[in-house]
Amino acid sequence: MALLRKAAAALCATAAALLAIPPTASATAPVSRPTLAHENFDRLPLGPVTAGRGWTADSANGTLTVAPSSLGHGRELRVHTEGNGRAFLVFPGLTAPGNSYWARLRLRVDAFPTAPDWAHWTIAEASGADSPTLVRPLGGQYAPTDNGNFWGVGSDLGPTGDWTSWKTSAPATAGAWQCVEFHLDATDNRVTVYFDGVEQPDLTVSTNQHGGTSGPFTFPTFDKLKLGWQLYQADPTPSSYDIRMDDIALSTRRAPCS
Repeated sequence: MALLRKAAAALCATAAALLAIPPTASATAPVSRPTLAHENFDRLPLGPVTAGRGWTADSANGTLTVAPSSLGHGRELRVHTEGNGRAFLVFPGLTAPGNSYWARLRLRVDAFPTAPDWAHWTIAEASGADSPTLVRPLGGQYAPTDNGNFWGVGSDLGPTGDWTSWKTSAPATAGAWQCVEFHLDATDNRVTVYFDGVEQPDLTVSTNQHGGTSGPFTFPTFDKLKLGWQLYQADPTPSSYDIRMDDIALSTRRAPCS
């Protein structure tokens, strides 16, 4: 009987020890996935489109169309606008840990504006409901003083005003595919841009280094990203614009062009 009592006591002690061990993190917390959104348009039907996986559209005098890839495989998105119209994919409810994320897309702009002077265009715009600030990590401007269009990071409606920090070291080339990346890093309100895998340090802006007023540049709490095309001036030359996009990835980690 003494042996039985000892065995029963040992079993109870083992069971109590097992119950005392807390469950592992994998059993109680969901696995964090780096990908926030991805779209390569291959699963969408050919023709006009107003929505896809996790995105909707915003357009005025513009259209979005899924077409066979001009590179010979799969499908791509073609963005068309008239005059100073706009046409964007919109990723709503886009939130990321630490209010920071990476974006990558393959991009071709058939033609950039050559009039009016200082014509301003946007390809990416990030925003949040808690602030009027619009962050434009991909955009640029036609500079007649330098006879060309140049990439620049910009912002509008925030405390630093309306600005596009374009650089002549980053000319915008029409008619060629590029893989474009940008990183929104809230630790220093920093926007970093990459073309074909190469960082463009001249385009970097941050809290105290930007193209606006002397105050600090600060991010909103991001919840929306728009990708497409908008030109702000009326009666531009050319009078319409065509942009092609493919292989969009939004992630908490860098999704490099390779």
